[in-house]
Amino acid sequence: MTGKKKVSRRKFLIRGSIGTIGVLAVGTYLFRNPIRRKIVKVINTVETPYQGNTDNPIIWFEITKDNKVVLHSPKVEMGQGTFTSLAQMAADELEIDMNQINVVHAESSSGNMDSFATGGSTSVSALWVPLRELAATMREMIRIEAARKMQEDVATLKLSNGIVSGANKSMTYAEVTTGVSEWDIPDTPELKPFSEYKYIGKPIARVDLVDKVFGAPIFGMDATMPNMLYGAVVRSSTIGAKFIGADVSKAEKMPGVVKVVVEKDFVGVVAQSMIQAENAKSQIEVQWEGQRELNTEDIKEMVTVGKGMPYVIQKVGNAEEILEDGENLITSEYWSPIGAHAQMEPCGAVAHVEKDKATIMISTQVVAITRNEVAERLNLERDKVNIIPTFLGGGFGRRLHTPNAIQAAVLSKAVERPVKCFFTRKEEFQNDTFRPPTHHILKAKLSSEGKIEAMEHNVSSGDVAFGSPMVPQIAEPILGADLGAWRGGLIQYGAIPNFRAISWRVKLPFATSWWRSLGLLANTFAIESFMDELAIKAGINPVEFRLSQIQGDEKGRRLKEVIEAVADKAGYKDQIIDGRAMGFAVSTDVNTPCAEIAEVSVENNVIKVHKVTCAMDPGLAVNPDQVKAQCEGAIIMGLSASVFEKMEVENGELTPTIYGPYKMALMKHAPKEIDVVLLQGTDYPGAVGEPPLGPIGAAIANAVFRLTGKRLREMPLQTNLDKIS
Repeated sequence: MTGKKKVSRRKFLIRGSIGTIGVLAVGTYLFRNPIRRKIVKVINTVETPYQGNTDNPIIWFEITKDNKVVLHSPKVEMGQGTFTSLAQMAADELEIDMNQINVVHAESSSGNMDSFATGGSTSVSALWVPLRELAATMREMIRIEAARKMQEDVATLKLSNGIVSGANKSMTYAEVTTGVSEWDIPDTPELKPFSEYKYIGKPIARVDLVDKVFGAPIFGMDATMPNMLYGAVVRSSTIGAKFIGADVSKAEKMPGVVKVVVEKDFVGVVAQSMIQAENAKSQIEVQWEGQRELNTEDIKEMVTVGKGMPYVIQKVGNAEEILEDGENLITSEYWSPIGAHAQMEPCGAVAHVEKDKATIMISTQVVAITRNEVAERLNLERDKVNIIPTFLGGGFGRRLHTPNAIQAAVLSKAVERPVKCFFTRKEEFQNDTFRPPTHHILKAKLSSEGKIEAMEHNVSSGDVAFGSPMVPQIAEPILGADLGAWRGGLIQYGAIPNFRAISWRVKLPFATSWWRSLGLLANTFAIESFMDELAIKAGINPVEFRLSQIQGDEKGRRLKEVIEAVADKAGYKDQIIDGRAMGFAVSTDVNTPCAEIAEVSVENNVIKVHKVTCAMDPGLAVNPDQVKAQCEGAIIMGLSASVFEKMEVENGELTPTIYGPYKMALMKHAPKEIDVVLLQGTDYPGAVGEPPLGPIGAAIANAVFRLTGKRLREMPLQTNLDKIS
C-alpha cells in the first residue's frame, strides 16, 4: 500500500460495547471530491452525492466478535430496499458473505448523517462510489493489520468471506481487529471491476425480509422507552388557523393526566395512556385566529394558469411567436387535484429529554434536520441530541420534515420522562404536507407531415420544494420557479424545433411539499395526454409519433430504447381487442427514462387496468429484483393517485380524513400483471423509485380515450369519467 498515514485515536473510535470489537470511523475520507450541491441537479439529475457531517469521526462499519460486519446506513429504509443494495455494495468490496453483514440506521450521535435527506431516488446512486471506496479501504486496512499480526507479506494475503489467509495461517476479521488502536490507512484502492462482483447486479433477497414477515417491532409506532408516558397535541382542522391560546382547566382534571403543556405555538397533554391523553385533549378549548373559509373551487381558481408568477424554465427556438398565430393551433387543458401521502404509519416520535441532552426515536427521512430543530427549540448543543431513526411505515415525502419531534421533546422536558406522541389518522390527513393541485395549458402546431413544429407547456402549481428546510431560502429568489413543481414538466422531445415550458408559481394557503416523484405524475399526465392527442390529430401511431420527435443524442437514444422495448414487450397495438385498449406514455425523470403501456377496459363506466408493461433504463441495477419491485410499487401508487385519489376543501377544512372516503386503489384494482423490462444505458446506478410513477396516469387515460372516445383531462380519472359520462 502507498501513502500510509497514521490515524490518531481521536479520529478512530473503538467501541467496547457487547459483541463489538472494532469500529471503523471515518471523517474526511469521503470528501476529497468537491460536493456538488446545486439544487437543480438534485432534482433533475442523479448527481446527488452523499452530503455528510464531517465535524466528528463517524461510524460506518463495526466488526463484531462473531466476525460479522454492521453497516451504519446514512439512508433510511422505508420499504425501497436500500439496506439490501447497500449491503451488496459493501459485502463485495469487503470480501464478506451477505450473511455476514447487518445494516442498521445510523444514529445522529455516532453515525453518518446525510444532511440532505433520504429521498429523490438517490440512496443507492449517492453512495455508489463513496460506500464502495470506504469498504475497499477498510478491506485493505484489515489486510495490512493482518500482515503485521501474521508476519506475512501483505501482498500474499487473500481475503474471502471475512477471513484473511496467508501461507501458514489464517485469521478472521474479528481476530485481526481485536486490540488494534491505531491503523495504517492506504490510499483509496482501485474498486473491483464489475466482473468480479459476487452480489452487485444479482437478485439478492432483502436483508430486512424476516423482520417484516414476522412483524418485528421496527417501525416508529413500535418505539418505546422505559417509564414512558403518552402525549397528544391539539391540531387545527381549519386552513390558516394560528394558535393563540387555550383554556386547559377541564383537561387538567381529566383522569390520568400528568400535565397540560401550553407553548407559544401549540398546546398538548401528557397522560398515563394514549386514550387518556386523547380524551383530555378533547376538553381543551383552543383559541385560533386566521381561519379561512375556502372551498375546492377557490383553490382551483388559485392555481389557474395566468394567476401566479410565470417563469420560463425551458426554451428552444421561437415557440412563442409561432404559437401566437391561432391558425391550426391545437390547445388543451389538464388538471390534477390535491393529493395526500396517505401513508400507513402516521407521524410521531418518542422523546426523552434529560437535563442537557435529548434522545428521539422517530421515523424520519431527515435525521440531521430533525436533530438541528430539536436542539434549537430546546436550546441544546446539537451533539447532545441523538436522533435514532426507525424503519418507516411509508414515507413518500411525508417525512421529509418531521417537526413533530419537537413537540414530543417539549412534552418530555415538561414531565421529565419519556413521552410517545403521534398524530391521529384524522390529524394526519388534515395536517399533511400535500401534493399541490396543478393546472396545465398545452399548445402545439403540426406540420403536414405530422411533425410538431412548435409546442408549449404552461404548468401552474403550488410550491413543492420552496419552504422546505431542505432547500436554502436563497434558492427561491435565484430560481424563481419551484423546482419540485416543474419536475417532469420539461418537454423531452428534442427533435421539435421550437418549444418552451413555463412554470407558474402559486402560493397556496395550506402546506404543500414533497410527494413521491414531486410534479412528475401531474406534468407527465398533461404532456403525454397531449402528445396522444397530437398523434391522433396527425393520424400516426402514438408510439411511432413520439419516436419521430426524439433527437439523436445520448439522452434521445436512451429514450427511444425504452419506448421500443416496451412496445415490443407489450406487443403494442392501436386497436381495441377483446374490449381492451393499450395506452402509452413515457417520461424521463432524474436521467432515468421510463415507458409504460397500460391495457385497460371500461365496463359499466368503471376503469379497469388489466396489465402494465414497463421498460426502464436506470443504468446499472445493483439488485434487479429490487428495481423491478420499485417499478411495481410506483406503478400501483401512480395508478391509485391518478385514478382514485383526491382531497377536497370544504368550508376551510381539508377532507376526507379517513381511508375509505379517501379513495385509493384496492387489491381488486391492481393489475393482474406488471411486466418490467430493465435496460442498462449507463454503467452507473440511477434513479429507480420515482421515475416509474410518471407515465402511468397518462397511459391509463390514453387507453380510456381509445375505448370511449372521451379524453380525461382531470385526475382522478374515475371521478372525471363519471362526470363526463
